[in-house]
Amino acid sequence: MSESKSSAPGISILLSCAVLAGIMGWTGRGMAERSECSQPAAAQETQVRKEPLTAGGTGMGTFYSLKVNGEYPGGQEALARDAEETIRRIEKEISTFDKTSELSKFNNYQGTGRFEVSRDTAVMVAETMRLGKSIGGATDITIFPLVDLWGFGPSKKPEGFVPDDESIQKAKSLLGLDRLHVIMDAGKYYLQKDFPELHVDLSTVGEGYGADRFAELMDRKGVQNYLVQIAGASRSRGISPSGRPWRIAINGPRRDEETVMETIVPEEMAVSTAGSYRNYFEKDGKRFSHAIDPVTGRPIEHRTVSVTVIAPTALETDALDTGLLVLGADRALEYAEKAGLPIYCIVKDQSGQFVSRYSSAFEKYLAK
Repeated sequence: MSESKSSAPGISILLSCAVLAGIMGWTGRGMAERSECSQPAAAQETQVRKEPLTAGGTGMGTFYSLKVNGEYPGGQEALARDAEETIRRIEKEISTFDKTSELSKFNNYQGTGRFEVSRDTAVMVAETMRLGKSIGGATDITIFPLVDLWGFGPSKKPEGFVPDDESIQKAKSLLGLDRLHVIMDAGKYYLQKDFPELHVDLSTVGEGYGADRFAELMDRKGVQNYLVQIAGASRSRGISPSGRPWRIAINGPRRDEETVMETIVPEEMAVSTAGSYRNYFEKDGKRFSHAIDPVTGRPIEHRTVSVTVIAPTALETDALDTGLLVLGADRALEYAEKAGLPIYCIVKDQSGQFVSRYSSAFEKYLAK
């Protein structure tokens, strides 16, 4: 069963929020501007008694941050350099900004034969497809034609543009997880598409993938206590400078104030959030969110405004949070209960108040 509780706006919490931008995406109201919609989960620690070793910057169209409680081989300079190199390697694999990246080359490829990619890219695509299919295709990495059609991609659209049904159906015809294939043959990895126009956009999961790569870097360097994050996705291990496990705040959706709906202790699990309330446009009094349902071809219309997911890897949380947001709280919680998945939903009720609902598995992570 899922829990439900009211959360009054304007709660005073002694936590500072890290404001983070979106992932790998477009410069307009793009799908990749998950910064605008995924800020509700920002990792942060409370009652800090000493300063951690930190590094941060921009990359893949977003902000990233690494915090180390203790020593890092080579010190702060090495930490910053290693983080930067990690980000640049990811961009060369999956960035849609970089036209020389593996993913951009695949999207621009006008054939239907095998297209060789790195193992990391192949595994990322395969895992995201698996997770997307597990929730009925609600997370669809081939959704770019719809995202662009609705004005959340690179194509310029008039303010408030709403496409007609014929255009939506045409865009939908270019989607399909079952029309994209990941192949391993003789130690090499390939992507293959059924038609040249198929476009893969990994902005939905790029934050999580990057957070996992940062965590791998920390583990490889023997770091025992760290917090790493890219936009709305984070990984942590050990204790913060406060002497307690790292804590993460789930921010409320009000644009005019930084409220915190809940604080959690992830226990070395990954956390990410997808939201629909900051990246949108309005026309004739109706709000059109950037979160698009690949089944209907239209922006979601339900009252669920964000979904936070906890899982072993940030790629998994990032692949699921977007799709579960598309499904809405009722269907998302039904899935979570069956799967034993910890999720936390923020819903706007009929009175305009924001209330939280979470799965049974989520309760153990609530900060006491």
